[in-house]
Amino acid sequence: MPLIKDGAEIEDTWSFTEGDAEVPATGCVTVSLTRLIEDADALLARNTQVGVRLEPADDPHDLEPFLDRLGLIEVSFPKYTDGRGYSQAQLLRRRLGYGGELRAVGHVLTDQILYMNRSGFDAYSTTRATLPSVLKALKEYSAFYQPAADGNGSVFARRHTKA
Repeated sequence: MPLIKDGAEIEDTWSFTEGDAEVPATGCVTVSLTRLIEDADALLARNTQVGVRLEPADDPHDLEPFLDRLGLIEVSFPKYTDGRGYSQAQLLRRRLGYGGELRAVGHVLTDQILYMNRSGFDAYSTTRATLPSVLKALKEYSAFYQPAADGNGSVFARRHTKA
């Protein structure tokens, strides 16, 4: 599955450990939120980076005690019609101040990339979008009316600062 980050297709050095499966002894791993909470001491004591995968029903606020120790947060999009991941990204970036890698995984479509980026995502794991189409999508609009987690000011804010 291609991983797109910082305008390039890169190698994915992370692996997701599902459910109660044994976590590999080496390498960067992501686990479910439930697993992170249950095994936090053992997982965070590892000599490699640990991340978490949020499912749509997970509450990002549950990650607050761990945010400074997580190298990656994956947000799952099990269906392209499920938009809860956008809200999770906004909460992580704007309210909880998470500054690490925030990756969209699952049904990530080209026409959603720009909105995912505006919500705070900086990496996309997708089989449905190519690098050129992602780069094109990220440049589709140059100005926005709504404030967002991507750091770009809204048209109104920019107009007000010029006055």
